[in-house]
Amino acid sequence: AAKVAAARVSGGRAFLWLDESPDRRARVRRGEVVVVPTSGRAITDVPDGLVHDWIGGVFLPAATLDAALAFLQDYDSHAKYYAPEVVRSRTISRDGNHFVVFMRLMKRKVVTAIFDTTHDVTYRRLDAARASSRSRTTRVAEVEEAGTRDERQMPPGTGHGFLWNLDTFWRLQQRDGGVYAECQAISLSRDIPWGFGWIVRPILQDLPEESLRQTLQATREALARSGTARRQAPASRE
Repeated sequence: AAKVAAARVSGGRAFLWLDESPDRRARVRRGEVVVVPTSGRAITDVPDGLVHDWIGGVFLPAATLDAALAFLQDYDSHAKYYAPEVVRSRTISRDGNHFVVFMRLMKRKVVTAIFDTTHDVTYRRLDAARASSRSRTTRVAEVEEAGTRDERQMPPGTGHGFLWNLDTFWRLQQRDGGVYAECQAISLSRDIPWGFGWIVRPILQDLPEESLRQTLQATREALARSGTARRQAPASRE
């Protein structure tokens, strides 16, 4: 997946996944949020875990690339725009187009799990109309009794296991009177305990898709609602 994402940035493949299908591109222009498994499979089994690889796209009408980048890089406000999944968010450090970010995430599907996560994020401004980013988690710890005085972080790799690792790749292109925004999210979760597949598999299968769809939808709504699309905020350059 990382190689494919790199090929899109380097010119080895179409920059936008949306451009590989006229139907997909037309659907997002009509206002749809299109999300599908990247390889056609919702879940891939790996030793002791499951990989979830989803990709989706949305069109941000009247937006500019600078405004979209400024919004995505405003991590201190992500809890406002991406609630309820993002409970807390803040920038730990920034060096040019490199960010280290903290987020408290909530995964809720039948049961609720809270995770404290740290992300290493790098943006690239390819030209006047295109930009990309890659984010990877450097730490994921489930939180017990979140929000109470008994709150505590569990050791990474323990707990419900809905999220053990997460890599995301954003690609943005300004054209056609707005910005095409697409995101690929690759996550690792626990495997399914023997005998509990009928309970756990629907949770693990649905959560990644729902999360990506909500992220893209919230991005479009937030840009339109806040008027960010009309502000020419400067974006970091490579």
